[in-house]
Amino acid sequence: MKKIVLLTVLITLIAALPSWGKELKKFNAGYLASPGHVLYFVAKEKGFFAEEGLDVNLFLFTNSGEGMNAIQSGKLDAGTFGTTAPLKFVANGGQFTMFGGQMENGGSGLVAKKERAGEFKNLKHLKGKKIGVVRLSTGDVVLRGALLRENIDWKKDLTIVELESPGAVLEAVKKGSLDAGMVWAPHLKNCEKQGLKTVLYTDQMEKDHSCCRQTALTKSLQERPDDYIHFLRALIKAYRFYQTHQDETVEIIAKYVKVDKDVIKEETYGGHCASHPDPGKKGSVRFWENTKKVGYVDPASKVDIARHLNIDLYQKALASILKENPKDKIYLKMKKDFKARNLV
Repeated sequence: MKKIVLLTVLITLIAALPSWGKELKKFNAGYLASPGHVLYFVAKEKGFFAEEGLDVNLFLFTNSGEGMNAIQSGKLDAGTFGTTAPLKFVANGGQFTMFGGQMENGGSGLVAKKERAGEFKNLKHLKGKKIGVVRLSTGDVVLRGALLRENIDWKKDLTIVELESPGAVLEAVKKGSLDAGMVWAPHLKNCEKQGLKTVLYTDQMEKDHSCCRQTALTKSLQERPDDYIHFLRALIKAYRFYQTHQDETVEIIAKYVKVDKDVIKEETYGGHCASHPDPGKKGSVRFWENTKKVGYVDPASKVDIARHLNIDLYQKALASILKENPKDKIYLKMKKDFKARNLV
C-alpha cells in the first residue's frame, strides 16, 4: 500500500513539472454558488489549473446578468452563467462566444410548500397559479418553453413573477406570496429543510436541455486561444476526478457552496443534475430557438448563433488529453460524447 501511495505522489509531482519554474498566467472566472459548477472548484483545489500554467481566481456572482456584465467589461476572462443570459447578450449585439460546458441537463426545478406538493403533479396544474422565476435563468426559459409545448399560455393562464435571486424566490414561496418558484441547485434539496419540496425538475420538462455554458468575449478567444485550451484541459481533468472521487468532490464543493454536505451530494450525484465540460453545440442551438419562442429574443432575429459557438478549442483540448492518456475510458467516452453533442 505504501508503494502505491508513493507512486501516486510521484506521478502527481511529474505531472506538475511543466508548470514549475514558470510564472502562471492570471485568469479570472466567474461562477454561481451551485454544486453544478463543480468543475471550477475541483480544477482549482486539485491544482489542475496550475498544472496547465494558469493562476485562476474564482469570483462568485448572485445572478447571470451580473456575471455577463463582468465578462463584457473585461473583469472576467470566462464564466458560466447559464445559457439564457449569454444568448440574450448575443441577441443584443454582444460579442460573446460559448466555448465549453459546465452544468447541464437539469439542475433547476419548481419548488412549493410540502403540504401543497400534490397541486403540482404536472405543468397543467400551473394554470391559475403565481410562479416565481429568476429572469434569464435556465429554468425560466425551460419552464416557459415547456408550457408552450403543453398549449398553456403563460401570459394568460398563469402569472409569472420575475425576482432577482433564488433566495428571493424561496422566501416568497415560504411566505405564500407565490404558489411555487423556479430555482436551481443547491436550493432544490436545501429547501426541504425549510418546509419546501421540489415538485418538478427541468429535465422532466425538457430532456437533455442545455444549461451553464463556458462564455468569454469572442476577441479574447481569438487573441489567446492557447490560454482557453489549457483552461479546458483543466476542466476535462476535473471532470474525470468528479466522476471517480465522489466523497472528496463533495468536500471540495462544500468550500464554495455553503450548504450541508448531504445536500451537496444529493444535488451533485442524485440524477437530476450533471456537469460536463463539453460545449454541447446542438443543445445550445435548441436553446436559442427556445429563447425566441418564449420572447426573450426577437423571433425574427438575424443573428447566426453558430458564429457564437466554438467547439474547436474543446476538441483540441480533449485531443491533447487523449494523446497523453490514449486508453483512459472516461476520456474516450468524452470523445464519443463530443461527436454526439456537437457534430451532425
